[in-house]
Amino acid sequence: VQLQASGGGLVQAGGSLRLSCAASGSIFSVDVMAWYRQAPGKQRELVAGITSGGYANYADSVKGRFTISRDNAKNTVSLEMNNLKPEDTAVYYCKATIAPSRFVSEYDFWGQGTQVTVSS
Repeated sequence: VQLQASGGGLVQAGGSLRLSCAASGSIFSVDVMAWYRQAPGKQRELVAGITSGGYANYADSVKGRFTISRDNAKNTVSLEMNNLKPEDTAVYYCKATIAPSRFVSEYDFWGQGTQVTVSS
């Protein structure tokens, strides 16, 4: 199983970016999909997560600005980020809890990370 993230970049404060992440390989089922971020010198933190049923939760710092969505048929998750702030600057990672087969328990898989830089 591999997770491939894309969509990071450099944007001015107040701008928008959309991150995407696709899971591929041997996949039986996908449970929660989520986005985390890690800024320099800080711990990795949860940004937003979404269940297979579409229930989403967000970090307080991004509520009202970020929207997470997923396509269960394509095993993809996206993060629409609006009104970006310099403090949103970080490497963003996608994570998915995946069962590779019906005989194997779920594991957490991580994408490679994509840099988001917001200039003031």
